[in-house]
Amino acid sequence: MTAPLLVLGWGNPSRGDDALGPMLVDALAAYAGRALPAGSVECLSDYQLQIEHALDLVGRERVLFVDAARGLDAACQMRRVEPQRERQITSHALSPEALLQVFVDLQRRPPPVCDVLAIRGRRWELGEQPDAQAEADLEQALVRARGWLHDAVARGAHTEGVNA
Repeated sequence: MTAPLLVLGWGNPSRGDDALGPMLVDALAAYAGRALPAGSVECLSDYQLQIEHALDLVGRERVLFVDAARGLDAACQMRRVEPQRERQITSHALSPEALLQVFVDLQRRPPPVCDVLAIRGRRWELGEQPDAQAEADLEQALVRARGWLHDAVARGAHTEGVNA
């Protein structure tokens, strides 16, 4: 059984605010385990998006991508993403749009509904830890992500899982 909802975050926990994506995924997984029906959501994290993650989208109804981002004016920002062919696809470091295009190319069908939650990051040095502002931004992003999950369940994401 595949959970109808997927939260997929990425970042390097050893590089300051780059850890915010995996940190949100961990916090959201703990929350979902208490607040949502069993089997309704799966939470995954990695260092970066890779072409293999296209297989994680199979059987999903909705996907939330989570990453730290430079240059945001607010604590976090959410946007819908659609498949988009990039000039060069490598075996790693894909954008969410390019990953959705890989899914379309492999599965020969449209991808699930996908959104990106970007969390404001400012510090990226190796060995740094997220500071108090980053943690406050993470809390705001967590509120948005929880809302996304509840909205997805309310919109009809099956709560018993779907077959892959």
